Amino acid sequence: MKCRFAGLTDPGLIRTVNQDDYYIDPEGRFFIVADGMGGHAGGQEASQLATDAIQAYLEQHWQSPTQSEEVLEQALYEANQAILEDQKNHPERSDMGTTAVVVIFRNAQPWFAHVGDSRLYRLRHSQLEQITEDHTWVAKAMKAGDITPEQARMHPWRHVLSQCLGRKDLQHVDVQPMDVQPGDRLLLCTDGLTEELSDALIASDLQPSVKNEEAATNLIEAAKEKGGRDNITVVIVEIDEVSPNN
Repeated sequence: MKCRFAGLTDPGLIRTVNQDDYYIDPEGRFFIVADGMGGHAGGQEASQLATDAIQAYLEQHWQSPTQSEEVLEQALYEANQAILEDQKNHPERSDMGTTAVVVIFRNAQPWFAHVGDSRLYRLRHSQLEQITEDHTWVAKAMKAGDITPEQARMHPWRHVLSQCLGRKDLQHVDVQPMDVQPGDRLLLCTDGLTEELSDALIASDLQPSVKNEEAATNLIEAAKEKGGRDNITVVIVEIDEVSPNN
């Protein structure tokens, strides 16, 4: 797999602390975005713990014979455990948690995993598609037909997560294979972006005529122009060539 990539994070216009975190593997093997929660210090700590744990586990097991989906799933469980251990050692951070969305290019099949409402999008032929499904109360209600997408965007419970990392009752991590083609652009992002920008606005800034670094900057600036009420993090991955990658 050959790709180009860029990442950027910004505290936004309201928050004094950036509780988002992200990591881009220099070799382009994997990409991580996390959005922490749980107070002034807790959210920062949770997202960094998750990112560090996922990075470490993937690096340590990259060459193992274990199937990619199992490696990716266990990486997120290791992140969950790292946060639980920190909660035990620091009771003042006992309510901290974090979302996470991860993409890996390992062997011939790309995979993604996520917990919470940080998202993965794919832009193909100028069409933007949300790949992940938010783990939120409103996402469940919308899927059941109880509320409309328009109601979901303004619902007072739209930030209520049905699961996140940092919980003893974490029972399931969504891990799925992903289809990518040369020319695709992937976007990993926190809800500081998607709360402010519609899919149409996101797609306009992801068009292939704009370089990855410029697109990342444009997305964050656009979110800030719309209010910038939360931390904003974006990672853009542009697929140049699809081939086996060990």
